[in-house]
Amino acid sequence: MARNKYDVDEELTQEFNWGHYRRLGQYILPYKKRIVKILAVIIFANICGMFGPYFTKIAIDDAIPNGKSSLLYLIGGLFLLTLIIVGICMRYRIYHITELGQDVLKGMRYDIFQHLQKLSFSYFDSRPHGKILIRVVNYINTLSDLLSNGLINLISDFFNVFITLIFMLVIDPKLTLYSLVLMPVLFVMVMVIKTKQRKAYQVLSNKQSNLNAYIHESIAGIKITQSFAREKENYNIFNGINEEYRTSWMHAVKIQFLLWPGVTNISVMATSLIYFLGIQQVGVHVSTGTLIAFIGYINNFWNPVINIGNFYNSLITATAYLERIFETMDEQPEIVDAPDAKPLPAIEGDITFDHVTFGYEADKLILKDVDFHVQPGMSVALVGPTGAGKTTIINLLSRFYDVDAGTIAIDGHDIAHVTLASLRQQMGVMLQDTFIFSGTILENIRYGRLDATQEEIVAAAKVVRAHDFIMELKDGYDTVVEERGSTLSAGQRQLLAFARTLLANPKILILDEATSSIDTKTEELLQAGLQALLKGRTSFIIAHRLSTIKNSDRIFYIANQTIQEAGTHDELMAQRGLYYHLYQSQYDLIKMQ
Repeated sequence: MARNKYDVDEELTQEFNWGHYRRLGQYILPYKKRIVKILAVIIFANICGMFGPYFTKIAIDDAIPNGKSSLLYLIGGLFLLTLIIVGICMRYRIYHITELGQDVLKGMRYDIFQHLQKLSFSYFDSRPHGKILIRVVNYINTLSDLLSNGLINLISDFFNVFITLIFMLVIDPKLTLYSLVLMPVLFVMVMVIKTKQRKAYQVLSNKQSNLNAYIHESIAGIKITQSFAREKENYNIFNGINEEYRTSWMHAVKIQFLLWPGVTNISVMATSLIYFLGIQQVGVHVSTGTLIAFIGYINNFWNPVINIGNFYNSLITATAYLERIFETMDEQPEIVDAPDAKPLPAIEGDITFDHVTFGYEADKLILKDVDFHVQPGMSVALVGPTGAGKTTIINLLSRFYDVDAGTIAIDGHDIAHVTLASLRQQMGVMLQDTFIFSGTILENIRYGRLDATQEEIVAAAKVVRAHDFIMELKDGYDTVVEERGSTLSAGQRQLLAFARTLLANPKILILDEATSSIDTKTEELLQAGLQALLKGRTSFIIAHRLSTIKNSDRIFYIANQTIQEAGTHDELMAQRGLYYHLYQSQYDLIKMQ
């Protein structure tokens, strides 16, 4: 089976990077007061729990042999009290640690989402959206266990080990040293496992990302899939990616689960050693109660050691996901405000392209030495063959990309030296790919101007001839539409996008194939609205249907990296050049239909 484009392996890092956890610590630091309170409760509970074996020692060595029933009742009451205290503290610990962990994850999700909003188009153009989505949702969710049951518990477990060792040394220093004899074996085992486990989870995160990306694309393109009866081929591709994910999961889990039984076996061997040595010394050097209490402390010692081992497992596992999360956060947007950028003041719409050169790839220019000037309020149509650079011109004007050479100025201000927000707030862009968000019709039209009143929204919809079809919907402007407006026709989506753009009241208007999905009858009705929309605004219009741009003040024919012809419709028709032949070919095609 051919390798699918999503079935790719991302680069694996070779070293364990503690810097990722220092960065994670920055998200935890704001909650340090809550952490201190939780730790205090945990430590208090641990200390209370430490008295259990010691109470057992007193009962066996003193209270029971000497018939001290009152002492036995007292010990029993105190032991019950410690259990109640430990139970209450554990309930507090579980709730507040979980809440703290989720607050930290919420902060991480916010930061990565906010950062994604700033990244340039090129970042999203070069990556499947499913691979981006999995980093925002799945990878961050994977850290939940580490934060909710890991970091704070780790401090608690280290403290528990320390206190237990003190109790053990007080009871019998010699047995304490015997109980630690297998610790070097544990250390060697951890060092051997950690590298293999980290690499295994890096591979797993790659395969999980591939799977998510393919599922995302398959759902988005389900109509095309069914139209071409491609279900079987897609199933085969999915099955291959799914099998690789399963294999990498089993390999990672197999390595992960080596540590837990290893630590458990070492703890059992250490306990057995203490039983063997202790029984030989009962009645000679140690009492029965002392041995039983010591065994209890051995369990108290090894349980947190096992927990620390499990935490280390989680730490290694989380490293693979942290690498991808922070890799995304470290991605630098290509289009940013210049250090000396200033807000663009209210504009009139005077636009100058001064010897502009640009290519999406360094060795493949789209525009070369393009020069033109557009006065405020003029409407400019861009025509020409596909891929000639029409959309590129409006992308550069909106500063979705930066020019390679030359300058673009609005009202004399170089757009490279004004803030992006102030530039785009004064521009209305309606791209060829109309996007409707999930929500109501009202919310979609108001998207670019949140302070708009319902009256203003209705007025904008009437201008672009969207009001009539909206009122025919079940709930009118309160009708809920799904993501991408799947319940609306392509023409209806474009009319809503028109209303959204008009409501924003921009001084510069960009329409990229704005009427491509509107039928001829609706387009005729829309022309009057378009004239109102264009009035008083500098506008750039891209349209393959040349009948829609005949009234433009200027028409640019873009080809061979530059403007080949420029003028009004009548002027260009009189030249009988490239525009004339393009117009005639469309006219002849209409006559044939």
